[in-house]
Amino acid sequence: MNLDYTSSRRKFIQQVSCSIGSSFLAFATPAFSKGFTLQEEAAASAVIQEPTRKLGVALVGLGKYSTDQLAPALQETQRCKLVGIVTGSPDKAEEWKRKYNIPEKNVYSYQNFDSIKDNPAIDIVYVVLPNSMHAEYTIRAAKAGKHVICEKPMAVSVKECEDMIQACKSADRLLSIGYRLHFEPYNLTMTEFAAKKTHGAVKVITAKDGMDIEPGVWRLDKKLAGGGPLMDVGIYCVQGALYTVGKNPIAVTAKEGPKTDMKRFSQVEQSLTWKLEFPGGIVANCECSYAEEMNLLRADAEHGWFELKPAYGYKDLKGETNLGKLNIAQVNQQALQMDDFANCVLQKKKSKVPGEMGLRDVRILTAIYEAARTGKRVELTNL
Repeated sequence: MNLDYTSSRRKFIQQVSCSIGSSFLAFATPAFSKGFTLQEEAAASAVIQEPTRKLGVALVGLGKYSTDQLAPALQETQRCKLVGIVTGSPDKAEEWKRKYNIPEKNVYSYQNFDSIKDNPAIDIVYVVLPNSMHAEYTIRAAKAGKHVICEKPMAVSVKECEDMIQACKSADRLLSIGYRLHFEPYNLTMTEFAAKKTHGAVKVITAKDGMDIEPGVWRLDKKLAGGGPLMDVGIYCVQGALYTVGKNPIAVTAKEGPKTDMKRFSQVEQSLTWKLEFPGGIVANCECSYAEEMNLLRADAEHGWFELKPAYGYKDLKGETNLGKLNIAQVNQQALQMDDFANCVLQKKKSKVPGEMGLRDVRILTAIYEAARTGKRVELTNL
């Protein structure tokens, strides 16, 4: 049996634009109608009240994610557009200038980045650099008067996250974290099922994310990445557990897995397992790996279960419950994410995935590492 979640266009716009109020969580109720184009869905997410100019976005760092995901998504957005780039590669700069018609005056290096403050065409800076560089460029962008989207994880330490939030507050600029799955209908459905108790109260969450990473990439350099798979794919498991349960965890236990490739994993963990404890006795059993492919978010409840497999990819997500398969329209997650932030800037309202959420998650990641290192249960009291 297929479970088909549809609605009228008006209801779609209303539900995608609304938020569930919470200090750490704000989601739209998923009611995605098949047949809408990605452009219509992006427009619905932005809730266009009246015509206005598109906000200019500059991508800082032109690696794989910018190249394969963000730049193409910016060709589909309704409230923002790609107007600038920051790169240390002259060859990449020339290629991007030609491909996306970017004027020379909107091309920056890491050395002259601060002069972006004099460019009124750029409203938003999207930081897509190695994790250890997130704090520096977020702070510099805020001081330059630009609103900021920062890729996940927000930073490599709690202190850096706090400094980023303070810098944006001092500059009166908005800060958002690149949590694209908060705009993805399958993941939103997990939140809705749990909140509405469609299968009874949730008892156990299972979250797994992993890949077989190629050797020699910056993500295996602890100085650049801050850690291994936990900092990269593991954060999706943490997020998935939290937005499915709808509560913050209260404690964590964890264990690092064995290393079977000492050359590849000389600086970071190869895998980690951890258990998050939530109020009411709910638990989330999580696992991440840089040596094994896995992609699952599952909730076992009183009267059934619901899951996504794969759960965290850029496209082709699939869902199922004990009653049958889910049939929900696929969307361009990054386009919806960036349009939502542009709309926040235009309406002068806080993002649903703000810096405070990124800080919360880095606190949890830090506690997971501590629990794995010490073998002790670590309470989470400052979320």
